[in-house]
Amino acid sequence: MRGPTAPKDPTKKRPSLYIMLDRAIAGMPAQDGSCRDCNFMEGRLIEQVSGICGDVDPDILKLLEHMDGFVKLVHSIGVSITAMQEEEKGESVEFTMQCYGKVDKYATGTNVRAVCPCDGEEVTILVSESGINEKDDIIGAFLFNFLGKCKSATVTLKFYLNDGYEVPEQEVDPPVDFESEAYRNMIGRSLLGVGNALRLKKAIEKAKRGEDVVIAYIGGSITQGAGAKPIHTKSYAYLSYQGFCDLFAKESGANVSFVKAGVGGTPSELGVIRYEKEVTAYGEVQPDIVIVEFAVNDEGDETKGICFESLVRKIANAPNAPAVILNFAVFMNEGNLEDRLVPIGEHYDLPMVSVKAAMVPQFRKDTVMTKRQYFYDIYHPANAGHRVMADCLIQLFQKADEAEMPPADSDFSKAPLLGSEFEKIELVDAENIDAYGKVTQNGFDFTDQELQYVERDENNFSTPEFENGWAKAFGTKEAVFEMKLACRNIILVSKDSGNVQFGKADIYVDGVLVRTADPLANGWDHCNPQIILNECGSGEHTVKIVMHPGDEEKRFTILGFGVTR
Repeated sequence: MRGPTAPKDPTKKRPSLYIMLDRAIAGMPAQDGSCRDCNFMEGRLIEQVSGICGDVDPDILKLLEHMDGFVKLVHSIGVSITAMQEEEKGESVEFTMQCYGKVDKYATGTNVRAVCPCDGEEVTILVSESGINEKDDIIGAFLFNFLGKCKSATVTLKFYLNDGYEVPEQEVDPPVDFESEAYRNMIGRSLLGVGNALRLKKAIEKAKRGEDVVIAYIGGSITQGAGAKPIHTKSYAYLSYQGFCDLFAKESGANVSFVKAGVGGTPSELGVIRYEKEVTAYGEVQPDIVIVEFAVNDEGDETKGICFESLVRKIANAPNAPAVILNFAVFMNEGNLEDRLVPIGEHYDLPMVSVKAAMVPQFRKDTVMTKRQYFYDIYHPANAGHRVMADCLIQLFQKADEAEMPPADSDFSKAPLLGSEFEKIELVDAENIDAYGKVTQNGFDFTDQELQYVERDENNFSTPEFENGWAKAFGTKEAVFEMKLACRNIILVSKDSGNVQFGKADIYVDGVLVRTADPLANGWDHCNPQIILNECGSGEHTVKIVMHPGDEEKRFTILGFGVTR
């Protein structure tokens, strides 16, 4: 008879870098019919690792910039997924690490896949057996495809390192106490001022009386809900709307409507163009309160604040006189554009909240919530961060309700602080061009269906942005787009892409080359506004768009124009 055998030696515990740590993920309907959570890493991976892991040797982080360094550094990938609902822990989720290719990032890259149980068991993928090869350039995205009934989970994703590489062992943060005095004090710091609360108080009084009230949100990806899981119910916009309903509305918010118009990667330069279409539905919706959030998106605003001020005035000078609230989000690097935008709020005595003022001091001392807990990635809040942003706004609602009614409204007709030349700008596209001017084109009649998609209002599905444009197909030559109209400024809205079939286009105004638009400069499908005309007076102008020499056969998509007549 044999006695008991000695157990096998335990697997060597390798040092690891956390890419995600107990992060919430949620399956959302994708365009291909799948149910997926997408996490794009292009240009973000190193900062995300630093945000979670703290002080890591810069030479180790540098190896993550490209796949050749990744292969040297990483021994294996560890993925553990836990369903949020106990009864769904028998389900599975397919994990994919999507590598972007060196030649065509979407076509020649390797997809590293593994099906993971939702019971928290770690699945390990050996890099040596993953298929990664010399054609791979960078890690582009981490995708989670929900294969069954489970639609929400938490994930921990780790890179286990090869021999010879050492990193600090990760410490787990204590849970956030959302009911503590320290948390309330943190939220208290966010209030930059109630400002002239007359309009906001009137909206609150309407809600209390049971009258219809509309709260609208316009901004970038944070307003869209990026990082919130699920995006349609855990975004700061929806949570603060719910908070308003809980405070003031009759019948659990039955008389309060919600409009969400956040678009990822876009500044107020685009927001001022799409406001009527996406917030007011060209006058069919009259919001009582509009929250504006562009403090982390407006680095790309060519006008350095003029478009933001134009948007504020566009909203405030509407016939129904809605309240305007400025909401300043923050990036993981602790930066935003408050220095530029707060003076605009002060100029019009607007209610303002600063998430930066709430969060940044406590990151350094008397920490209530760590960066790992607040941020989903280097740009976007996680669920906890979205809750913080919502609580900042809810506090503002409460303070406005408690404040005395001002004797008079703010003056939104006075001279602007920076400028307001885009206040009356309008969206012009293929649907309404006949009301503004005339378009003649040869070869710009292709239907581009690969547009930027966003989740609007309370929807958990996405719909296309700027769907009524003009597009040139791949392979056609000598394509020409020409538009004639009377106006004083024009902002071209074109599509950026990561597809190598796209090429540069030359933009002429009145026969003069004013810009060469390069859709590949930013590398992903999204809407890009660019000023091509800005004059003091209105006049007849001709816009001509042709492909740049050498790119004649390539694609280009005109999404529309912002035009002031």
